[in-house]
Amino acid sequence: MTGGIRRVETHLRGAASGGAAPLLFRRAWLPADPWALLLTVHGYAEHSGRYEELARWFAERGLAVHAYDHRGHGRSEGARCHVDRFDQLLDDLDCVLERARTEHPELPVVLLGHSMGGLVVTAFLADRRPAIAAAATSGAALAVGPGVSRARVAAAKLLRRLAPRLALGSGLDPRGLSRDPEVVRRYVEDPLVYRTMTPSLAVELMTTIPRVAARAVEIQLPLLLLHGSDDPLCPIEGSRAFHGGLQVPGSAFRAYPGLRHEIFNEPERERVFADLLDWLRATLPKADPRGAP
Repeated sequence: MTGGIRRVETHLRGAASGGAAPLLFRRAWLPADPWALLLTVHGYAEHSGRYEELARWFAERGLAVHAYDHRGHGRSEGARCHVDRFDQLLDDLDCVLERARTEHPELPVVLLGHSMGGLVVTAFLADRRPAIAAAATSGAALAVGPGVSRARVAAAKLLRRLAPRLALGSGLDPRGLSRDPEVVRRYVEDPLVYRTMTPSLAVELMTTIPRVAARAVEIQLPLLLLHGSDDPLCPIEGSRAFHGGLQVPGSAFRAYPGLRHEIFNEPERERVFADLLDWLRATLPKADPRGAP
């Protein structure tokens, strides 16, 4: 325990899908008397450990923060950066959410998804319609980048049939993550960041993005979409358009001029944290009893 925040690391069986269920690695940052549960869903190639600063910031303000590593990511089991079906990521989130909910049955639950995790969260809201209070995304993968053509999708589908688990370079430029060179350096040197992608995961992402992007009208709870205007990895137009299709009062979209993909790792990150916290306090049915810190 540090500064009144209890840190917990555990494992949980994910969803079985044609074989043994992978063992998923979980983390939690737990204050003494939390008023809400925040479950973070990380992006492609990274892992939950990269959310240490965010988690501590929110835990110090009374939120029980949980996170986990996707299958094939970080310290979880599974072929690196691979899924057979995108729905496997939703099934795993279902398992983690259920466990976290049993550990805090009295708390309103919020999902927070970054990048690919934002796609997972929005797909989860549309497909599974979970009984939670609200959700938020940052840099969500809700639009296909200009470099993804029909020919490229077709080539990926062909390669998937030949070698679905082949580890290919992602082509991701880490300089697009943040203007802070220290963030980029730590990302490049992180042994738990795997900068590869299998053809199967690539196809699942490229086909899931447009399917989910068209389903904003089906979201049934308040959703906050946060996005850096200079994000070169996930076009901000995806978050803006998705917000335009939302029907639930209290939903919002906020763009951050000059910020890149990882707005939670930019120099202005505490302003972004504060914006998210203000929205949570205004949205959740059980408001922070202590008010602003």
